[in-house]
Amino acid sequence: MSMGLIDDELQEVNKLCQHVITGSKLVSCVQTMVRVEIRRTAFKHIVACIQFPSDYPRSPLLIELKSKTLSDKLLDGLTNVCEQEAKKILGKPQVLTVLKFIRNFIDENPLSCCYNEISAIKKDLSEADELKLKQKRSSLSLKISQGGYYFRTRILVPDIYPEHSISLEDVETNFPPLFQRYFVGQSKEIARQCIEAPAKPRKKNEAPFRPSPSLQPVVSFLVASVKQIPQESCQLCNKKCLPQDPELAETNENGESHVERVYCSHLFHLQCLITYMKTPPFHGGKKCPKCGQRIYHDKWRVSEKVAENRWGHQQARERELREVTEFLE
Repeated sequence: MSMGLIDDELQEVNKLCQHVITGSKLVSCVQTMVRVEIRRTAFKHIVACIQFPSDYPRSPLLIELKSKTLSDKLLDGLTNVCEQEAKKILGKPQVLTVLKFIRNFIDENPLSCCYNEISAIKKDLSEADELKLKQKRSSLSLKISQGGYYFRTRILVPDIYPEHSISLEDVETNFPPLFQRYFVGQSKEIARQCIEAPAKPRKKNEAPFRPSPSLQPVVSFLVASVKQIPQESCQLCNKKCLPQDPELAETNENGESHVERVYCSHLFHLQCLITYMKTPPFHGGKKCPKCGQRIYHDKWRVSEKVAENRWGHQQARERELREVTEFLE
């Protein structure tokens, strides 16, 4: 090992590191260890620990990368790439070159903060689905398919992630409008809950709220919903809610075969829902036949008493009509 050459390089690193590598902090700069923190955000934060091999610079630097936030698998891969970069300049100073490469990697791969989430998402997708990463735009292009139905969107990952949540852009789907609103609205709510503390006061021994990653929770919801809904049956007539051909799906939200989703998440054809809500028993409110939860729906705001009175009046009218018909016969 050439001590004089290493001393010269250490002086150069000590002088230039924090000026030429944005967001770096030189923690240690001695022959036994060069330790540098490289930070773009609180989450995109890497500590580089560099040692000189005995025959340096004829051999590449010994590099170890650490992070409390980024994936270990990602760091292992980045370490190997850094070693390959060092091998390209054997015989020359390598420290600043390697540190610059790490900083450039963080800048050019903004989705690195989602490495574990993206790996988990890929496992949930089928061959009919599509996922493309757009590093330069810090976004993912996602298409989820089930039979003839699909949901496509571009997911934006903000630079300050996960403190800020992901967002959906350029949504396209052939589901009826009700479901598009449901997919987008529920995705926003899931993402919001990941970064905003609950409104209720924190319990005495409860840990303080901290923002959590929102990408995987949102995509998991979208995958599960898009895969499940085309296979759901109406809870009254037991027929498939959506036709096999998406072009035949009812888009008129007042149409009899329009599909309604009640608050417990189960589905009804609109006419089936109206029939069910107008039919006794009414005591205790109408319950979902599937899960037993009380049915709440924006299109049905009639109280239990009013519904029962209406049904009674309807039965009385029907009896009167039968009596008239029988008399005329």
